[in-house]
Amino acid sequence: MNYTTLISAGQLQALIASKKPLRIFDCSFDLMQPHAGEQQYLASHIPGSVHANLDTALSARHGVPGAHGLITASGADAPASGGRHPLPNREKFAIWLSSAGFANDMQAVVYDRNGSNYCGRLWWMLKWVGHRNVAVLDGGLQAWQATGGAANSGEEPGHFQTSFELAPELVTLVDTQTVSSQLGRPTQTLVDARAAARFKGEVEPLDPVAGHIPGALNRPSTQNFGPDGKFKPAAQLKAEFETLLSGRDPATVVHHCGSGVSAVPNLIAMEVAGLGSSGLYAGSWSEWCSNPGRPVAQG
Repeated sequence: MNYTTLISAGQLQALIASKKPLRIFDCSFDLMQPHAGEQQYLASHIPGSVHANLDTALSARHGVPGAHGLITASGADAPASGGRHPLPNREKFAIWLSSAGFANDMQAVVYDRNGSNYCGRLWWMLKWVGHRNVAVLDGGLQAWQATGGAANSGEEPGHFQTSFELAPELVTLVDTQTVSSQLGRPTQTLVDARAAARFKGEVEPLDPVAGHIPGALNRPSTQNFGPDGKFKPAAQLKAEFETLLSGRDPATVVHHCGSGVSAVPNLIAMEVAGLGSSGLYAGSWSEWCSNPGRPVAQG
């Protein structure tokens, strides 16, 4: 059986026991303490898992402030998006996957210990490079531990180099120009995953401008999870998104957040709910607000 959205801790244990080709990735991270995720991984992780650092593996050269927004690499290293966590281009990401020993015939399982806030980034990126069989461990490391799953500490043995081959994209990456050109049109429904206070512009701890893209709807990504840290049942997610969209076509949805990371749980939740695949504006608010000429809404 292949897993393409979620996998339970019990299903992962069975998958490991089956000896089928598998690679597990630990995406633990902390925006305020960028080195904390790696330290957490070294302290405790699912045996055999590879640490995928948001800043170094799942982003292009980290953006630095400049006179006109964030400066990133150019040429062969040019990222696929802007913002605080610019996407590396597909070729660069394939090189990293190969270095991590990931091959096209493998099932990928991604997890973190941060409320599934970061592992969705790798889930989406694997779909972006054409890999269908990738699933989020529902409930994260905590769910794994609750079922008695084993844990390792320290470094894992090295992996043989593979040669991951790119395939057609299975998800939609939306850029700033598209978002801007579609503002206010029924062909685009923006959904912002940031907390309500940031969306309204009441606080802004990370970006230079507070507020949101005009016309965007707000659904904090934390609303996708129950008290146990697992995604809510499909029927409940469907009802909640249909209420949010108020008759808008789910196929028009473009998700975003601050830097394109915490928006992905909303995207996954819509797929779990049976509402289909939606777009991701990876540059998100951090790229949008880097240009003072773009409109900003508050409240």
